[in-house]
Amino acid sequence: MKARLPQGYGGGPGNMQQMIKQAQKIQEDMAKKSEELEEMETTITSGGGAVEVVITGKKVIKSLTIKPEVVDPEDIEMLQDLIMAGVNEAIRTVEEIANKEMEKISGGLNVPGMF
Repeated sequence: MKARLPQGYGGGPGNMQQMIKQAQKIQEDMAKKSEELEEMETTITSGGGAVEVVITGKKVIKSLTIKPEVVDPEDIEMLQDLIMAGVNEAIRTVEEIANKEMEKISGGLNVPGMF
């Protein structure tokens, strides 16, 4: 005697088509959100506002502003550290925003290669 699952369980053709439609919708939503994120600009500061970095969702630096009072010819190393901190924080922030937005769409589902 063969056991049967109630309607809607298992991998029947209707269930598979519904799963495919859901996956396609998620893929479309993620592509749309990815385009939106690429257009986004984020402003990050470091050193208490001494350095300001504006970065796009594509991780392209749009502008870098340095307050004159932190430019000390005797301490170039500090300025370099402030710039690196600002740029690294900007990149990390953009990636974090993108990951959170994509997780909203995918429901936490890890889709390789999407983000």
